[in-house]
Amino acid sequence: MSIVLTVLQIVAPVFILAGIGFAWVKLGEEYRVRFVTRLTMNLGIPALVFTSLMKTRIDPDALTGVVLAGLVAYGGMTVAVFLVVRLFRLDVRTYMAPLLFGNTGNLGLPLAMFAYGELGLGYAVVIFAIMAIYSFTFGVWLVSGGGSVLKVLKEPLVTAALLGALFLWNGWQTPGWITNTLDLIGQMAIPLMLITLGVAVARLRPAGFGRALVLSVLKVLLAVAVATGAGLWFQLPAVPFAVLVLQLSTPVAVSSYLLAEKYEVNSEEVAGLVVISTLFSLVSIPVTLAFLL
Repeated sequence: MSIVLTVLQIVAPVFILAGIGFAWVKLGEEYRVRFVTRLTMNLGIPALVFTSLMKTRIDPDALTGVVLAGLVAYGGMTVAVFLVVRLFRLDVRTYMAPLLFGNTGNLGLPLAMFAYGELGLGYAVVIFAIMAIYSFTFGVWLVSGGGSVLKVLKEPLVTAALLGALFLWNGWQTPGWITNTLDLIGQMAIPLMLITLGVAVARLRPAGFGRALVLSVLKVLLAVAVATGAGLWFQLPAVPFAVLVLQLSTPVAVSSYLLAEKYEVNSEEVAGLVVISTLFSLVSIPVTLAFLL
């Protein structure tokens, strides 16, 4: 029961903030999604990613096994998700990135901390860094429809994730006034993402929910299977093993919707995946934790 309450405490703010965006649109107020998307993707989230990685403390020697397992797990998920997308005859640009990348930041990190303490949080940030770099290189390349590699490398999130990983590895810190500034900028990212999600939900087509539920269940099952296999292969200790499985099985990230908006793919379908997979996580996360504990 305590695990269920912990998950509810973490997930509840997601629905409250999304509800604000939903109500805002339903009340007839203006909301410029494109402007908010650009502000969040180019400023807020990069600051959040960098500071989160920079502040994490973990023994560098313990990174190797977790990093390798994370890379193999995301490689396996890439193949599995591609096969699912092809099997269901879905658009690769719309569906592959959301099904591949979970909400390892604003849901996975606090959940790992509550479940496994500071040690769990440290491992969770490492997985989050792998996901962030992969998501905003390969993931952006997918959503943007390919094209120049330079377009991917110019994404602020890629720079932020690489710099954050560099600072984490070397134990570097920015001066206090820079850190405080970046903290303030990063704090706006999650609320804006969630409110924007609520705006999208207000415009959703109900027909997308059935497919979103099936895909959400498949995403969790595939993630648990692939992460378990990677963890066993690299013989990870109990805590990093559990964190790897937990992080990969998180619901579809809100940033997937923002990327869909930015690159003009079917953002309403992606928003449906975000909402349904997050609702489903109220069941899947406690079950996953029960499997891991």
